[in-house]
Amino acid sequence: MRKAFVISSGVLLTAFALQFVFAAVGGFTKPAGDGAYALHSVNGMAVIPVLTLLTVLFAALARAPGRLVGLAVLPLGLVVVQALLAMLANAGTDAVGVSTPFGLVIGGLHAVNGIVAVHVVVGVMRGARRLAAGTPTGDAPVVVPQGEPA
Repeated sequence: MRKAFVISSGVLLTAFALQFVFAAVGGFTKPAGDGAYALHSVNGMAVIPVLTLLTVLFAALARAPGRLVGLAVLPLGLVVVQALLAMLANAGTDAVGVSTPFGLVIGGLHAVNGIVAVHVVVGVMRGARRLAAGTPTGDAPVVVPQGEPA
């Protein structure tokens, strides 16, 4: 199960990296119609949550420390925050549909939250690798015999 945890966290990280690519596809699609961000939306609202749940399942089955399991759950919360930020940014337009400063700031926070989510998944993957290698993950103290350097 530990190897499955490593693999699922790697696939999840790949999905998050692709999320930035899909956002760029939407941003550079001309003319930008309703479907410009379709890949970004499907990946962010379906693929990433499913992969996150699989990663959490594998973390639990691999008997990962509680902090690591909790860290693996965190992307789900960040996806909810992403959706809320996207809705607020889209709602932050004036009467003719032009972005307002408020909408633009919220849109920027959407990008920052995405960066945070990637860093969380990197932490999950590092923890999964440490767990698979049998090295300490940070939850348990490392015991160093006396007389040996730390």
